[in-house]
Formats: sequence, C-alpha cells, structure tokens
Amino acid sequence: MRHTNFALALLTAAVLSACGGSETGNQELKTKFSSQVSFGDSLADVGTYNVGKVKEVGGGKYTINGDNTAKNPALTGKNWTEFMAAQFGLPAPCPAQTGLDGDASKGFSVPVVNNLACLSYAQGGARVTNPVGPHHKLTGSAIGQLTVPIATQVANHLSRNGGKFKGDEVVLMIGGGNDALAMLGELAVNAPAAGKAAGNQAFAANLTGQLAAGATDPAAAAQAIGGAIMAESQRAGSTQQSTIGAAVQAAATQPGNQMVGQESVYGPMVAKALAAAEAEGAKAGAAYAAEQGPKMIAAMGVAGDEMAALAKTQVVGKGANFVVVNNLPDLGHAPAATAKGAPQALIIAMVDKFNAHLKAGVAGESKILYVDLWAISNDQIVNPAPYGLSETKKPACGDNALGHTALACNGSNTIAGDVSRYMFADDVHPTPFENSLIAKYVAEQMIVKGWL
Repeated sequence: MRHTNFALALLTAAVLSACGGSETGNQELKTKFSSQVSFGDSLADVGTYNVGKVKEVGGGKYTINGDNTAKNPALTGKNWTEFMAAQFGLPAPCPAQTGLDGDASKGFSVPVVNNLACLSYAQGGARVTNPVGPHHKLTGSAIGQLTVPIATQVANHLSRNGGKFKGDEVVLMIGGGNDALAMLGELAVNAPAAGKAAGNQAFAANLTGQLAAGATDPAAAAQAIGGAIMAESQRAGSTQQSTIGAAVQAAATQPGNQMVGQESVYGPMVAKALAAAEAEGAKAGAAYAAEQGPKMIAAMGVAGDEMAALAKTQVVGKGANFVVVNNLPDLGHAPAATAKGAPQALIIAMVDKFNAHLKAGVAGESKILYVDLWAISNDQIVNPAPYGLSETKKPACGDNALGHTALACNGSNTIAGDVSRYMFADDVHPTPFENSLIAKYVAEQMIVKGWL
C-alpha cells in the first residue's frame, strides 16, 4: 500500500496548493519565509555552469533545459528548488557562483563570478566535504566543473552574512550523490586496471611456459622468452602482437625448439594464453572491486555523518530555524545503476549507508526536516502510474554536445516521442516533471511538519 499512500500525499499537497493559489506563490502560507537558501549538488544547481560552451549549446542545469512549455506544459526547464521558491512566493533562485575551470580551447574556461545577491550555492559535482568532485579539472575532465563542496558552500554563505543565518529563511540541503559517483568512477578505472595487470602477467607466464616446453632446456628457454616479452612490452609503441612476435622469435632460437616458430604451432598456444589472461583478469578485477566495496560503503557512511553534522552545527547551529535535508533518492535503480555491468548491489548499499547515517545524525533536531526522497523515488520507479510518470527505466535525453549528460540536454536533443513525463533526464538526473513531483513531496512534508 505504500505507493497509494505516497500518491495520496502528493495529491494532498497539490490540493492544498490549489486551495490557496498557484505555483506563482500567492497562496497563504503558515510561515512566510524571507528567502530561500540552498546548498547541494547538481540536483539543486540552478545554473553554476550556464556559461561558455555549456550555455552556447543550450545547457546549464541538470535536467531538460529551457522553457519548452509550448511543446508540453511539463517541460519547464526547472529543478525542484525553483518550484519550491515559487511555492513560497519568493523570487526565482539564482546561482551564487558561476564559471568553469576547464579547457579554454573548448570553451570551458570562464572566469568565476560570485553573485552576492544570489542564494543558491548548489553546484553540479559538489561532494559533502571533498573539493574534487566529478568533472573537476583534477579528474582530467575538460569541462572543469568547480565542485565547491557543500561544507564550503555553507561557509561561504556565513562569511557573506556575518557568520549567521537570520532565522526566517528556509534552507534546502541535498548531497552525497557525488561522493558515491566519484568513488564509483575511481572503481570503474582501477578495477579494470587491476584486471589488465593481472591478465598481462597471466598471459606472459602461460605463453612462456608453452613456448619453452619443447626446447632442449625448457628452463633456459623460459628465461630467454620471458626476457624478450619484458623488453618488448616496455618498449614505446609495443603492441600485443609485437610482444607475441618477440616471444615466438626468442622461443624458436632455443636449441631443439625451431618448430615453435610456425604459426600452426604457436597459434593455439597464443589462443590458450589469451583465454588464461582473460580469466585471470576478470578474477583480479572482481577481487579488487570486492575489496574496495566495503571501504566505499563505509566512506558513504562518513559522508552521511558529515552532512548531518553540517546541517546541525553550521546551519541550525548558526541560527537557521527551517532546514530541509533531503536524503539520496534511489540511485540504485536509476538507469546508471541498471545498465549492463554496473555494480548495482554496491550502489544500493552505498546509498543505503549514506541515508542511514544522515537520518541518524539529524534525528531529534526539531529545526531540521528530514525528507525521505529515497522512499518516494523508489515507489515512483516501481509504480509510476499514480504519479503520472510515463517512463522510469530509461532517460529522456539523447546524444548532445557534452555526451549524454543532462547539463547539455534541451528540447532539441531529447529522444523521439513524448518525454515530458519521463522520470530521468539522463542516467541519474530528474526531468522537470520529476522535479515538480519532488517539490510537491517536499512541500507536503513541510505541511506535515507544520511549516506550511
């Protein structure tokens, strides 16, 4: 019955909103907020990177960008924080900082500008405390996202406002996703690297043993063949084929081993060695992932603790009275996690760990509203109809100038058909329609809390 309850909750929020007014924010509110301050990542970023090449290609936010309401009323180009501001009758949020620190030759180097009148500090790629998030220049990304961590975002706001919050603003916080994505990105590089290294060793050892077996002195032959493989593999420009050639040549010059130089003889040996390398490489890659998995899960718990402490000590502790802290949505069933080869079980465990620590960390603080986005998003994925969602398994965005990211997705590069009520813009980020559902759910939770 959970999906029915969630759907009714959204309907309740919509009805309450309709009774008092519209999205423009003219409804009577129980609490009149003076402003909206948001801290977080791409899920709340209203345009940090809407500059340079990103702006040129029609991007800027992590959804289906642009006002495409003429095409479909649901294609507003807004994220949930923009819907929330309208609900509160506040001005549309603007990014507290803009710029890019990437490859100038590609249009990704734009001076950083601090917009003192803007209160949306969220940035795509931002982690909780680590300054190097996905697509930061130190990751090798050409885009060069700024990825100012959430802890620093809060510190920046405090430094601009006398070290405190006024107390009559609403503060929206969401994060942790990029901590998971950063670690998963490292795993995606390091696990195959470990597998490749193990596979290369297995290949060399297997091929050497086979090629040396027919020599008069197999031990001496193996030493010569092994030396040839090592020398060739370390040579600039070497390939697998050139390494095989060096090994075969060394083997054929050994006493009693001339026949091994014939392709009909060494060919099956190479095939057998390649099979052994593939098996050993897969085993080593899996072993590396298995070893790292628990460490990654534990690190997400730490990130959840850090996020909770930040909300309690640096936001509530500095004077904020209305703090909305969203947990991570169900990334474990987003398209990125269900793709072939994705470590879905690990992703699920990482998200669960973060959310558990975040929830425990803010428990008991009356000035914090913990919103369970995981529960509502999970329900939407498995039971989309009550929410008006038409697709929850695949993204709406097609290829664009930046690849597949929603950062450069707009009405001109979505896939064919009506995508207005898809859940996902790209493989992790929500569409404007899903953002509107998030905003309605957050508003409903604020009503239950007594804040609206």
